[in-house]
Amino acid sequence: METRLLIGGEQVAGDGGTLDVENPATEETVAAVGLPSAEQLDAAVAAAAEAFPAWAGMPAVERADLLHDVAARLRARTDELARVMTLEGGKPLVENSDEVGWTAAAFDYYAEMGRNFAGRVIPPIESTQLALVVKEPIGPWACIVPWNYPLLLLSWKVAPAIAAGNTVVAKPSELTPLSTLMLADCFAELPPGVVNVVAGGGDVGAALVDDARIEGVAFTGSVETGRKVAAACATRTARMNLEMGGKDPFIVCADVAADVGVAARGGAWAAYLNAGQVCTSAERFYVAREVYDDFVSEFVDYTSSLRVGDPMDGSTDLGPMVSAPQRAKVEAQLEAAVGAGAEVLVGGDRAGFERGHYLAPTVVTGAPGSTALLREETFGPVAPIVPVDSLDEAIRLANGTRFGLGANVYTRDLETAVRCMREIKAGTVWINDPLTDNDAGPFGGMKQSGFGRELGQEGLEAFQETKHVHIETKIGLKDWWYPYGG
Repeated sequence: METRLLIGGEQVAGDGGTLDVENPATEETVAAVGLPSAEQLDAAVAAAAEAFPAWAGMPAVERADLLHDVAARLRARTDELARVMTLEGGKPLVENSDEVGWTAAAFDYYAEMGRNFAGRVIPPIESTQLALVVKEPIGPWACIVPWNYPLLLLSWKVAPAIAAGNTVVAKPSELTPLSTLMLADCFAELPPGVVNVVAGGGDVGAALVDDARIEGVAFTGSVETGRKVAAACATRTARMNLEMGGKDPFIVCADVAADVGVAARGGAWAAYLNAGQVCTSAERFYVAREVYDDFVSEFVDYTSSLRVGDPMDGSTDLGPMVSAPQRAKVEAQLEAAVGAGAEVLVGGDRAGFERGHYLAPTVVTGAPGSTALLREETFGPVAPIVPVDSLDEAIRLANGTRFGLGANVYTRDLETAVRCMREIKAGTVWINDPLTDNDAGPFGGMKQSGFGRELGQEGLEAFQETKHVHIETKIGLKDWWYPYGG
């Protein structure tokens, strides 16, 4: 199991403290990772800064070839990467295998984007002039990545950053560092220092954010931590791209009565994927009263059929949650909701497991709108379902939290779909196909879900500085210069 850091193209053992990585399915220690000393962290940033000028100056087509090589190496290691991701994160093996493929696809996508877009020509003021908008790399970036999709969310930052000509120091979550450290081989053909990887917790992340040599920070995590990152970046005017979670609504309209079973299955998948530990998990269901009873019945039956178990087993639908504190947070929300009058229709227990951070997929009805279960991010396998009397009410409730990352809608009516698209305040609106990502489609949030975008051309431009270049081909006096008096 890889436990070494990647600094300046070399794999080195961490000289700082030791980080134990737990298997959430067994609560046993998988490996111990050496954390970087202050000197090693300084060396990682220095390596990124030193590598930047040459990497930024490399022709984009050459950078593209190297990114395609990263993608090929990732695909070749799919099985071992997926296995380690499952051991350290608890997500089912099949989901982790998919994640490796998605990760490789992001590097392939930005390999081509990076050599396809470097600005544009704009109309000049006079016929003798040439006017350009040039997109340039910015410098070294810190990429701070969460535990739920450790490689995918890394690629959404690192791939566009280096495709644009930047260098990076990446820090995976302290809960899931092993799979990221395994990527050293995948980055082996890159010039030393272009990609550096250091493990650690909030102190390592804070040191990177505060380092004056780091020109920008790409972060995915909680609102609370994101605010600290934003404040630190603002203090020294560093660039930032922040994705800070969500409380995504899932609206089911009355016109899907004939397809309510499909909507229920789609909703369950959106709620329980990765044990509900997805920033775009469906965490609030608003169902038209005309189809509410049928939807709840279908949802409960389907939820009851899902298998919770060993994430290494190919027949497992849901593995454990990532940690005891994460499960405790979800259980506290459930307990408070039940205390306020909610009813648990299925789940809510630990699925019969004495060890491991398991929580059975849960369906809740009757939760008051004021409870945290309907207002604050849950990040667990819980689906609270609420009846609504109109589309107006559904949209009002959907927009009724501080979050605005994603939203799902099931409807057969085009007018309803367009209205939801326009009126729901979310960075992504999925209609009749929940949680489908697209490398070409920008991803990010509104309100306190963050700002900036990953993926798409916007994801590349997040790591580029914009420069206007004005060229006059004919040297001569201008009529509007001094003296004004003639």
